[in-house]
Amino acid sequence: MAYLSNLRMFVRVYELGSMSAAARDQRTSPAVASSRVAELEKHLGVRLFNRTTRSLQPTSNGRLFYDGAQRVLDAVAEAEASLTHASSQPRGTLFVAAPLGLGRRLIAPHVPAFKDEHPQIDLRLRLSDRKVDVTAEGLDLAFHLGTLEDSGLKMRVLAECPRVLCAAPDYIARRGLPRDGAALVADGHDCLTLRFPGATEFQWALQTPDGPRRFKISGPFESDDGDVLTGWALDGRGIILKPVFEVADHLASGALVEVASQTPPLPVTLAALTPHRRLRDPKVMLFADFIATHIRAAMAGN
Repeated sequence: MAYLSNLRMFVRVYELGSMSAAARDQRTSPAVASSRVAELEKHLGVRLFNRTTRSLQPTSNGRLFYDGAQRVLDAVAEAEASLTHASSQPRGTLFVAAPLGLGRRLIAPHVPAFKDEHPQIDLRLRLSDRKVDVTAEGLDLAFHLGTLEDSGLKMRVLAECPRVLCAAPDYIARRGLPRDGAALVADGHDCLTLRFPGATEFQWALQTPDGPRRFKISGPFESDDGDVLTGWALDGRGIILKPVFEVADHLASGALVEVASQTPPLPVTLAALTPHRRLRDPKVMLFADFIATHIRAAMAGN
């Protein structure tokens, strides 16, 4: 098992490009991570990384060894999964990621019930509105809202989520009620946008009588946290574009009001993303099925 631990550490150092990042990922110290890689190098008789005080780069031997090491770890995981299937008692740790709003409202509340049903499965839930790299971050499953770019991931569509443009009554009283996307642009409405490092698109896709169209909106505030945007909107600072499930309570109470209803936003796809090597892991499938059931019930208003 020590050799497998060393392999896992090498793979994570290679993928994350950092000894300290790999140590955090594997829940240990940088010193232990460095020691495991050094043990592996001693066993193989070659250097796997070139280290300096400022950088860590794989050697040619390290690049060659990575693919084989990953195949070994995948084979072990598949063998363990086959035994789990036979014993009907899934066990182990799941690493799951989700956007903040979705995670807080539709996933996190159901994690304790999942644990009650499957006491031998532990779960590490990471919530963030930033774009996650499922492979590089060692995730077993990631929930995704939006259009998926081409990738080597398996996508399972869970639901089509309606979205809404909305603002606080105070904002509407001060700036007026825009009827459509054209008014958002022409009247210079304050649109509160979700953006993160690397984001390049600053448009909202809305459904018009002539079909889908993108509107180049602008505004004084932006954030990489969707709940921050909702807070600003409730404070009368502008208009937000949100999945209905995130703002349903505010719409029902009147704290937020739908705007630009003549050109509603296009719905957004909610999907579960899984690395292909994790497709046969029963605990991954169990959690995906469990959450999918609850999400579909919520979308149906049950």
